[in-house]
Amino acid sequence: MNVEPASEPRALLARVTEFLDHLVAECGLAANTIAAYRSDLTAFVLYLYERREATVRAVTVETVVDHMGSLRARGLGANSIARALAAIKMFLRFLWAEGHIPRDVAARLEAPRLVKKLPEVLTEGEVARLLDSPDPTTPTGLRDRALLEILYATGARASEVVGLSMDGLLMDLGYLRCVGKGSKERIVPMGLSAIAALREYLEKSRPLILKGATSPYVFPGRSEKGTLSRKALWAVVKKHALAAGISRRLSPHTLRHSFATHLLAHGADLRAIQEMLGHADIATTQVYTHVDRKRLKSVLKRFHPRG
Repeated sequence: MNVEPASEPRALLARVTEFLDHLVAECGLAANTIAAYRSDLTAFVLYLYERREATVRAVTVETVVDHMGSLRARGLGANSIARALAAIKMFLRFLWAEGHIPRDVAARLEAPRLVKKLPEVLTEGEVARLLDSPDPTTPTGLRDRALLEILYATGARASEVVGLSMDGLLMDLGYLRCVGKGSKERIVPMGLSAIAALREYLEKSRPLILKGATSPYVFPGRSEKGTLSRKALWAVVKKHALAAGISRRLSPHTLRHSFATHLLAHGADLRAIQEMLGHADIATTQVYTHVDRKRLKSVLKRFHPRG
């Protein structure tokens, strides 16, 4: 076995880069996931160096467990710690498979069980107030209304909405072409209200925002070739939530959760919702059956012989 020690953080970080390149080439993970793993593994390497264990040959189960404890002491949440552990396990297994370490440490590491929190959703009345908040007499207001309408009408992720390209609009058919996690494409239908808001934005607002420039994106950013940032989209949601009198903390993802929950409440098929959300596993979509408790109760009363 070709076991290669790494005596400095720089050498270990080179192994991290090698591993991440492998994930991109072989697994097709999304850029955001790769960035998160890079951050997690960099923190792990620095932890090893601080302990004077800057060689993967010295890593034991106890080393990893101690690192998880240090993350917890720094105030990281359970989900962030679980993600860091997953990244470290994959990294160690990769190094073992490549012959860089003598044993499969990852085989003895168990991921903690997480208590899944139910997603925060808006009521239909709150959504209506939110969508009515932007001022339709201003270019920014028309853009914001189109953004909010699309988020709620399609259940698209923030990254999918800001990255929406002009050739991804199938307006006459009432569809959007979204590029989701792992660069997977899916076609998502839009409602009439979203289509109308999008058309008005494209005709009256987008040309004024571009100021004669061109952009392949539906929602261009400040630079000619750039798109609106996710941070800017977050600010749009926050601004209009406050204007609509919604005091809870919202994000673009709240509208995605509300989209799915409201569809389910009105009788939509769970498989159809899964397809529109772009979930690979139906188990991910099933969380919305727990959110919509009233619907489940009505189903029990309607169909159970002793309901």
